[in-house]
Amino acid sequence: WARAVRGLLLDVSGVLYDSGDGGGVPIAGSVEAVSRIKASGLKLRFCTNETQATREEFVKKLQGLGFDISVAEVTAPAPAACRILKERNLRPHLLVHDDLVPEFAGIDKTNPNCVVIGDAAENFTYANLNEAFRVLIGMEKPVLISLGRGRYYKETDGLKLDVGAYMKALEYACDIEAEVVGKPAKMFFESALAEMGVPPQQAIMIGDDIVNDVGGAQQCGMRALQVRTGKYRPCDESHPHVKPDAYVNNLAEAVDVILQQV
Repeated sequence: WARAVRGLLLDVSGVLYDSGDGGGVPIAGSVEAVSRIKASGLKLRFCTNETQATREEFVKKLQGLGFDISVAEVTAPAPAACRILKERNLRPHLLVHDDLVPEFAGIDKTNPNCVVIGDAAENFTYANLNEAFRVLIGMEKPVLISLGRGRYYKETDGLKLDVGAYMKALEYACDIEAEVVGKPAKMFFESALAEMGVPPQQAIMIGDDIVNDVGGAQQCGMRALQVRTGKYRPCDESHPHVKPDAYVNNLAEAVDVILQQV
């Protein structure tokens, strides 16, 4: 699985670091692993479903943890959603984290004709969910755009419900299907590959989410590894539908193997 690799796509939360109070903590060996990838000459993209901050603030946090990363290297859902909103003349009602709102600064939000949902964290109150429901149910053809469909993620104090749980609630209530912009959407991975200039057969995705990271990447023709960090649980290794090309204990171990082949 490590042969003929030109580019790597790395999930961030659960692979590079565990988020949490104080900005979170790097996973052992991950800072050095990123530096080694860059020194090797391999193409690199950071593919995240992070929707609790703008890319600028997110990158600043990771830089503060010691990672060599720039905004230009990050593929994230919010900018992709903004492109879709502009292309389709959609005006969103936002159910997102307060810190993500600046990403939508250039978007018309008057008289909404769609709902955009992200990982709103404490903003996932009954009142806010019900407001989004009322916007959707009042439309002739409801449009729900979700910045991911993850079930949960890991922070330093344990697992947390992710946007997918709330997305499913709105889907059920309105009898609709959301349009997913982040992982595991094929368009998301294809965008990252295009930005690297690497075909899927020569790229490897490394993530902690068996469905969204591994399964999504494999559907695009990439190889995909699951790390035993972040949200990983032993039951992932008996998943009925998704089988990673390999399991690795952490990012550092994956990089060791890959760089032996470069």
